Amino acid sequence: MKSLLRILFLVAMTAFRPATNQLTIFLCGDSTLADKLPANFPEKGWGMVFPSYFNEAVQVQNHAVNGRSTKSFITEGRWQKVISQVKKGDWVLIQFGHNDQKVADTTRSAPAQTLYRQNLIKFVNETRAKGGNPLLITPVMRRKFDENGVFVDQHGDYPQVVKEVAKELKVPIIDLHTKSQKAIEKHGVEGSKLLFLHYPKGVFPRSPEGIEDNTHFSGYGAAVMASLVLEGIMELPIDLKSFVKKSIFTNKYEYELPKYATPYFRKDTFNIARYGAKADGITVNTKAIQQTIDVCHAAGGGTVMIPTGLWLTGPIVLKNNVNLHIAKNALLQFSRNHDDYPIVITTWEGQESYRCQAPIWGVDLTNIAITGEGVLDGGGEVWRAIKRDKQTNAQWAALVKSGGVVSEKGDMWYPSEQSKKGNNTPNAGRILNGVHPSQEELASYKDFLRPNMVSLTRCKNVLIEGVTFQNSPAWTLHPLLCEHLSVRNVNVKNHWYAQNSDAIDLESCRNGILEGCTFDTGDDGITIKSGRDEQGRKRGIPTENFIIRDCKVYHAHGGFVIGSEMSGGVRNLFVSNCTFMGSDVGLRFKTARGRGGVVENIYVTDVNMTEIPGEAVLFDMYYAAKDPVPLEGEFNELPTIKAEPLGEGTPQFKDFYIKNIVCKGAETAILVRGLPEMSIKNINIENAMIEANKGLVCVEGENINLKNVTLLTKDKTVMQVQNSKNVTLDGIKYGTEKDVLLKVMGNRSENVRLLHTDATQAKKEIELGVGVKNKTVSKK
Repeated sequence: MKSLLRILFLVAMTAFRPATNQLTIFLCGDSTLADKLPANFPEKGWGMVFPSYFNEAVQVQNHAVNGRSTKSFITEGRWQKVISQVKKGDWVLIQFGHNDQKVADTTRSAPAQTLYRQNLIKFVNETRAKGGNPLLITPVMRRKFDENGVFVDQHGDYPQVVKEVAKELKVPIIDLHTKSQKAIEKHGVEGSKLLFLHYPKGVFPRSPEGIEDNTHFSGYGAAVMASLVLEGIMELPIDLKSFVKKSIFTNKYEYELPKYATPYFRKDTFNIARYGAKADGITVNTKAIQQTIDVCHAAGGGTVMIPTGLWLTGPIVLKNNVNLHIAKNALLQFSRNHDDYPIVITTWEGQESYRCQAPIWGVDLTNIAITGEGVLDGGGEVWRAIKRDKQTNAQWAALVKSGGVVSEKGDMWYPSEQSKKGNNTPNAGRILNGVHPSQEELASYKDFLRPNMVSLTRCKNVLIEGVTFQNSPAWTLHPLLCEHLSVRNVNVKNHWYAQNSDAIDLESCRNGILEGCTFDTGDDGITIKSGRDEQGRKRGIPTENFIIRDCKVYHAHGGFVIGSEMSGGVRNLFVSNCTFMGSDVGLRFKTARGRGGVVENIYVTDVNMTEIPGEAVLFDMYYAAKDPVPLEGEFNELPTIKAEPLGEGTPQFKDFYIKNIVCKGAETAILVRGLPEMSIKNINIENAMIEANKGLVCVEGENINLKNVTLLTKDKTVMQVQNSKNVTLDGIKYGTEKDVLLKVMGNRSENVRLLHTDATQAKKEIELGVGVKNKTVSKK
């Protein structure tokens, strides 16, 4: 019994014994990396973000303090507190310089070539004496531009001294001085203000008169600077980088993921009822709501409150520093009267065009938001044409009886003759080759020029959160050329038959997040675009650097979609933990000849799908503006494959990393359909379980890699590869007995490999089509 108790005691002591092999990183420096008190919000030191980029084996102690120099850090005993704790293998990161420059302050002044140098040497030598690893960091830049917009370095000799000490003592160094300058310059004169503390008066209690601080960082700036330090660590031949935290995405670390700023607003609230708005469902409150927005903006910003009730309005225009807040149980109903919507120049499907003004409109704005728990209704039924095939007999009869116009073939209903004319006029409203349609022409089909519901163009620091958008005339949310965009916990609800009712279209936007949203609509769900054809290529601005996570898509043409208007390019998107239920296609990547543009570096993980009528995963370069699932009497057949010359209109899909996919029911599991002159390249799909009628169909693909993919198909042929090369099928699993596991076709197929696959249930593991030689396919 005593022996048992002794064993239990030893086990318990072991369980509660502190880990002795945990690595500690000590941060020594000034306010630019120091921890901040809540009262200092929104100021943040980069050292506050830094620990989140390491795995659990690392403990970070931040000893940096506001206003400290190498001299005061020593004289106040702060260095002694650090060095007394350093043990073998620990790292000590040292970044000073801002306050060493202060010649007039004898408690802090440390001239670069003398005392500053000596103190750095002291830090290095004493760290090494304890078995620790010193890492020197040059001072981080302040933000300063001259009158010509040229960056101004304010650090004198201090960065160079750090470099000289590092070289002399053979110490690893991160040149944050250079890295931060490049980051600030990349953001530009205005954009770089987001990295620092630039806020108007009345936003934060600590600075009631506003703040313009070009030394200390916002939360966004701190994250950017911390990532630059991690980037520097990864560039060094040191073991510290083995502790850097990997992200859930293939070959990506946490610090590499996109970063974005978010807006803040003054606490003042402006209630539309105080400016004459009435919640009677009859009064058109456009003037009262717009006046409230204008007054709020003139006062320096704040919240415009749409309180509980039903509020009828025409289109409204947002202004800088305004948060339009739709309260719980509030319904903002946009007018169904076409006369309330003036014709304006905007874009449509990636090209310049005349359209009716969006119900919510904003151009060239900064610091704006649409928030709350209420509902915005776009009155879309008075704008949209409807296909006969998308209605039951009873619905169609009721629709025709309601008014409007039916096409000669009887297959389309239009709300009006104007709508019919526009729908049957090629490029109606578009501005092509600089040619504008006349005002008379536009007026003749105005009803066709249905607006997107929310149109935000060239806006920065945007938040859309919590609200429900429904019944949109066309696209629901359309941020164009926007930067630093946060869309959180938003709901979009449109009729399943509503044409062009995309839930959200991010077009040529940079830096942001889309999370926690629920979409149920008649066209694509989460959609990424960047302009169409020549106009999109001329604009040349990709949609890039977005995190998309924790979203649900019900009915839609596609769950997560890129294209087809992607002529300016798309890159660096990170999609995770999304669920698609009944969307026509799950992951839908579409383009066509003439688009041009490059889509690259797309990362997707942990996506669940069910009841997908089309493809679970689709790469298609033959998009022809048809529904992804053919209606009765239609067929989505592969066009005649004939190579065309390469040019600026040749699109490219490459470098996709997709893993952890589950799909319960689809027509086709994976379809890759490239062009003979431009194959789809570098597609990597790992750890997938897909139940579908058809398995893999790969046409004109290159460097296509499937690993640990299970294809439960009805077709007796599990996989088909045509005119593709460097295709690796590793660890493929499948269901019941099949006639053919892999069929290879086309005389341009090359290097197709079948690896680690138990093909005992297949009557024929590999079948070669006409013109395919045995050496093309290998099996291991």
